[in-house]
Amino acid sequence: MFLEVFNQKIKEFDNEISLFIKREDMIHPFISGNKYRKLKYNLIRAKEEDQTALLTFGGAFSNHIAAVAFAGKEYGFKTIGVIRGEELSLKVNENPTLLFAQQNGMQFYFETRENYRNKDSDAYKNTLKSLFDNFYLIPEGGTNALAIQGCKEILTEEDNAFDYICCSVGTGGTISGLINASSKHQKVIGFPALEGGFLNDDIRKFTQNINWELIEDYTFGGYAKTTNELIDFMNSFYDSTKVPLDPVYTGKMMFGIDDLIKKNYFPNGSKILAIHTGGLQGISGMNVKLENRKLQKIKFDG
Repeated sequence: MFLEVFNQKIKEFDNEISLFIKREDMIHPFISGNKYRKLKYNLIRAKEEDQTALLTFGGAFSNHIAAVAFAGKEYGFKTIGVIRGEELSLKVNENPTLLFAQQNGMQFYFETRENYRNKDSDAYKNTLKSLFDNFYLIPEGGTNALAIQGCKEILTEEDNAFDYICCSVGTGGTISGLINASSKHQKVIGFPALEGGFLNDDIRKFTQNINWELIEDYTFGGYAKTTNELIDFMNSFYDSTKVPLDPVYTGKMMFGIDDLIKKNYFPNGSKILAIHTGGLQGISGMNVKLENRKLQKIKFDG
């Protein structure tokens, strides 16, 4: 079942700044948010090439792995997931993401972290071809030119009313599509889940526009890292809006937007649109980790 995407008003602040969130997480129950957008044209291309299998890459709680597994089942493809961390082969039943992918037909190939770093090399791709024969390869996170094409469709004509477009950033594909679809009067702000600044060059491969900025002050220690402060914010946000956030991407983005508003980063009267890119399937796995550490869990009714 596909649901309508809509813009939900979150709050209007004293300085007349208004904040809306685009509920891309509602686009599909299992292929939600930017994963649906990234996969759309890749699935079409795979069909055009008469491919019968999709192969991709991801970690223990990868939204991308879960989405590709379900998309394969939904659209008639065999799916293969190259998973970072060979120790995970013994923990599939303890991992909600991998268990979901397996239940939807994905075949796993567990790889050492050392070898996984070479996944983009021709030699490694040839090894995969010798193991799995023909397949349509989708990069880790799903980012390629076809993914950018899909992510451009996140913004619609009515979104021209906003001054700022904000999104979380993993591999840079979603924000590249947003930048290419944005209007000249808009600024696109990305909140990376990873530290290091390397994403700027990755994004420039897909866009020539300059109306964008990455703000790396809200990574909370890096990818999949979290703190009580972040979880407190996410749970408070959920209580007041009933919008669930994930701790890897959208939670950090919304925390960053809220903090920047308090610091007067945005001019008075600004209209801000935050893109909810989904990723909620990862909450179950994160809550298991938080419970093991005797920390508070993330509120989510899904």
